[in-house]
Amino acid sequence: MPEVVVKISGGARTLAGVEGHLKYIEKKGVSGLETDMETRAGGSGFACDLVRDWDLDIEALNHHSKKLLRGKPPKLVHNIIFSMPQGTSPKIVLEAVRRLALNEWTLQHRYAMALHTDTPRPHVHVVVKAVSEQGVRLNIKKATLRNWRAQFAAQLNEVGQAANATERAVRGAIRTHKRTEIYRAAQRNDSYRIREAQTKALREAAGEIRTMDPGLAIMHRTRRRVLVAWRALQDKARAIGDDDLARDIGEFVDSMSPVETEHAGLVRHMREQKRTRHGPQAPFH
Repeated sequence: MPEVVVKISGGARTLAGVEGHLKYIEKKGVSGLETDMETRAGGSGFACDLVRDWDLDIEALNHHSKKLLRGKPPKLVHNIIFSMPQGTSPKIVLEAVRRLALNEWTLQHRYAMALHTDTPRPHVHVVVKAVSEQGVRLNIKKATLRNWRAQFAAQLNEVGQAANATERAVRGAIRTHKRTEIYRAAQRNDSYRIREAQTKALREAAGEIRTMDPGLAIMHRTRRRVLVAWRALQDKARAIGDDDLARDIGEFVDSMSPVETEHAGLVRHMREQKRTRHGPQAPFH
């Protein structure tokens, strides 16, 4: 079943940042930008008009005049992306996000959204005002994202698109989505972080160094907890006589990919490439 993806792509702390992002998603949008007031936004000056309509200029002025923070100013808006795998109807993705936004933010947080189809995955950018009309700040935590994923999947199912929001660890998944800017840099092969990781993995594959991989221990602990939960569910299925379900659970658990961090996978891949190039070593006599 297709997995939904909901991620935070950042958030603007300045009026110029808000206007710039609104212009970007409107320009790339299939049908422009639509707002929480069920209107279309676009044309010259629309971003500035939205900023004033949302009272973001007043919020920014109040913050700086009161000098409440010594560090970075708080976010004026959150930028959120809702996406589905290639082949999903873009119109259905947009409709599901509309319904979620209506339930989650209407009459509380001002928002605007745009459907993008410039990548294989249809996705909707949503800009949400960080402070509600009641003066409550939206703090996005892991639990918040889990809730939005579940709502997104539920709305997709309601409009006829099968979707799933199961946690990655529970599914036995081990790959994570790279942050957008890192993924794009990797595609261009010009990311310092990517090049550094490749160099380190290449040296370890060649036996020159041995690196510590603290993420592996965390993944193993998570996998053990997940396995305990699945086996307990399998035992309950057997106890009530549902042998088919118990068998399906067992097959699913057995099919889980081995735990492996991105670094370990890169080292393994490079070692496999090396063996392929040089072939099996002849025995020494």
